[in-house]
Formats: sequence, C-alpha cells, structure tokens
Amino acid sequence: MNFRKTTEKDLKSVIKIIDEAKEFLKNNNIDQWQNGYPNEDVILKDIENDNSYVLEDNGEIIATTVLSFDGDKNYDVIEDGNWITNNKYGVVHRIAVSRKYSKKGIGKFIIKISEDIARENNIKSMRADTHKDNKTMQSLLLKNGYEYCGIIFVEDGTERLAFEKVL
Repeated sequence: MNFRKTTEKDLKSVIKIIDEAKEFLKNNNIDQWQNGYPNEDVILKDIENDNSYVLEDNGEIIATTVLSFDGDKNYDVIEDGNWITNNKYGVVHRIAVSRKYSKKGIGKFIIKISEDIARENNIKSMRADTHKDNKTMQSLLLKNGYEYCGIIFVEDGTERLAFEKVL
C-alpha cells in the first residue's frame, strides 16, 4: 500500500470515498458530515495546505485523511477535561475508507502511518476528535492508544469528543 499526499487529480476518488462515509454515518443515525461538509472546496484547501493524504492499494485510492502539524484552533479550548500534553501536536482528521475496504484494518493503518510521520517530524503527541455518536471512530482511537480528554467545539458550534495519544 502507498500512503501519499493527495493531488487535485485524486479529487474525484476522494469525494467518492467521503460520500460513502457520509452515507454510512447517515445510515447509522450519526449527525456528522450531514450538512455538506466536507466538500470539494474543503478537500482542495487541504491539498493546497499540503495536509491531505490518500492510501492506495494497487493504484486504487481506498482511503483518505488529513494529517497536520499546524495545530487546530478548535483545540484551543477543551471543556470537561484537559489535554495530556501542551507540546506541539499532530492532528489526524477525516479518516474515510472505501466501503469495499471496510473492516480490513485500514483505519488502524492510517493512524499508525500518521503517527510514524509525526515521529519523523519530532512531534510528541497526536490529537483527534469525533462526534459523540460515532462509536466506530471512538473505538478505533481507543484501540490505538488514544485517551479521551474532554469536549471541544468545531466551527459550526457542535461538540466533539477529543482524544490525544502521547507518542
């Protein structure tokens, strides 16, 4: 498998995977990604900021994520808890896997490779957040050593469960 930066020519494949994830969330009564976010403009901005990645298997894009070491302003305030560290941290956002590859350990692989890249960049911890009803993502984070830290609020004002892992 090849984990690499996303290019604009990957946009169609990335949007297809994100649309499948939106459908999965909707079918599981999870009110996340149901308001048009993320969309092509968001993905293009991630590509422009050099934070968007895809995972390929035999040349086929099977997953997408965002990996950033620039911090996240939504993480400046945390309620009902605390972050574990106050260091510079990495953030993994919007992990989405093609329906064809679900339940094959792809999410775990993305988290591991993201952590490896963070270590290469001398980053000492990783953070992530998810919707309170997104039990799949919560389970993925907890199984991979992330600890629940509290509640943050994203730009539209909705709350998210916040997690951190010391690397």
